[in-house]
Amino acid sequence: MLNVAIVGPGLVGSALIEQLAAHAQSPRFAALPIAVVGLINSKKMAVSAAPFAAASLADWKTAILGDNAAAAADLAQFAKQLSAIGGVTAVVDCTSSESVAQRYPEWLASGLHVVTPNKKAFSGDEALFRRIRDLSTASPGGPSVYHEATVGAGLPVLSTLSDLVRTGDRIKRIEGVFSGTLSYLFNNFSAPDAKDSSFSECVAVAKASGYTEPDPRDDLNGMDVARKVTILARAAGLSAVGLDTLAVENIVPEPLRAVESADEFMARLPEFDAHFKALNDDALASGSVLRYVGSVDAVDPTRCCVRLARFPHDHPFAALKGSDNIVAFTTERFPIPLIVQGAGAGAAVTAFGIFADLIKVCERFAVSS
Repeated sequence: MLNVAIVGPGLVGSALIEQLAAHAQSPRFAALPIAVVGLINSKKMAVSAAPFAAASLADWKTAILGDNAAAAADLAQFAKQLSAIGGVTAVVDCTSSESVAQRYPEWLASGLHVVTPNKKAFSGDEALFRRIRDLSTASPGGPSVYHEATVGAGLPVLSTLSDLVRTGDRIKRIEGVFSGTLSYLFNNFSAPDAKDSSFSECVAVAKASGYTEPDPRDDLNGMDVARKVTILARAAGLSAVGLDTLAVENIVPEPLRAVESADEFMARLPEFDAHFKALNDDALASGSVLRYVGSVDAVDPTRCCVRLARFPHDHPFAALKGSDNIVAFTTERFPIPLIVQGAGAGAAVTAFGIFADLIKVCERFAVSS
C-alpha cells in the first residue's frame, strides 16, 4: 500500500482526492494500491492508520477536516504521525508555499517521499535544491522526489527530459511556451486571423475567463515562466541557473508595475495598447507572430532567458491554440526538435500529473497490498 498525505487540498488537491477516490474503487487498485491517509489545510489536519473511506473523501471538508473530526493543523506533527504509520508514504504538497517547500529535507530525512506541483523548492534557493536532490538520490531504496507537475501540469515534460539525459543524449536547447495564460493571450492577440482586439481587451477577456491570476501582472511579469525555465535548466544539469541569473522580460509597462491594485492596472492598461499594437504589427508584417517563451541554452547557459519573441507562421509555436503549452527539445539525437504539446494548466490535468508520479513511487518501491 502506498499511503498518500495531501498538504493544501485546494483546487488541485481536491481534484487529486477525487481521482484517488475513484481509483480506490476501480479494478486498477489491486495492482496499484494507492490510498489517502492524511489531509492538512491551514487550519485542520487528520491522519489515519487506515485509508479514508470513499464516503469520507467525497465529503472531506466536513467528514475528515471538519471541526469535530480533525486536530489543529501542525505540519511537524503531521509528518511525525505519518512516519509512525509505517510502510511507504508519499506527502503531496499542493501548495505554492515557500515555507512548506523548506520542509522537504526533513520529510525526506524521516523516510517520507515527496510528490508536488510546487515550484518553489526546485527554482529557488540553490542550496535547498541541492539538499533535496542529494537526499532523494542518496540510496536506491531511499525516499524519492517527483515533481512532474511543476512544469506543464500533466504534460510529460520533465519525464521526457529525464529520459533524454539518462540515456546519454546531449541537450542543446529547450524552448517553449510554458504559461497557459500567456499562451491564451498571445494566441488570441497575435495571429494572422486574430480578431482586431487591443492588447488590453485580450487581457480583460483572459482575466474574465479565469486564465489569469487575480492580478494579471503576476502572469505578465514572466516570473512563473522563469521558475519553470530554472527547473528545466537544473534538471538538464545546469545547476547554477537560477532566478537571479536569468534574463526575464517583464512585459508589464513600467509605469504600471507599481500601481497599487489590479483594478487600477486594468483601468490604465489601454494607455499602452499602441505599444503592443506596434510590436504585433511589426511581427505580422514580417510573416511572424508574437509568443512569450522560455529558453534553456545548454551550450551557453548565460543565454537562458524568458522573453517575448517572434516566430514565423510555419513554426510549431505559431500554430498554438487556446491555452496549450508546447515544449521543444533540441538534442544531439533530435536535431529536429522533439515536441511535447497539450493542456499545461488546470486542476484536473495537474492532479493527473501528480497521480502519475504517485504511480511511479508505487511501482518503484514495489508496494503491494
